[in-house]
Amino acid sequence: MTWTLPEPMLTTPVSVPDLRPGCAAEPKWDGFRALVSVDAGRVVLRSRRGTEMAASFPEVVAGAVQLPDATALDGVM
Repeated sequence: MTWTLPEPMLTTPVSVPDLRPGCAAEPKWDGFRALVSVDAGRVVLRSRRGTEMAASFPEVVAGAVQLPDATALDGVM
């Protein structure tokens, strides 16, 4: 099965973080926003705008190759 990375979720500033039960929030840290996917052992690491980042972060790719197939992660490095 072949699939593509989902669209990244963008941050939204709020004055008071009123969260529903079962929801979570985290502070926005400076860094690189990245999406990683693993499909049939192939790792794709891109910025939220689609720029390929694997060459700049080989250690992330090396760690991500250990994830199960059909895994997608969205986070800050």
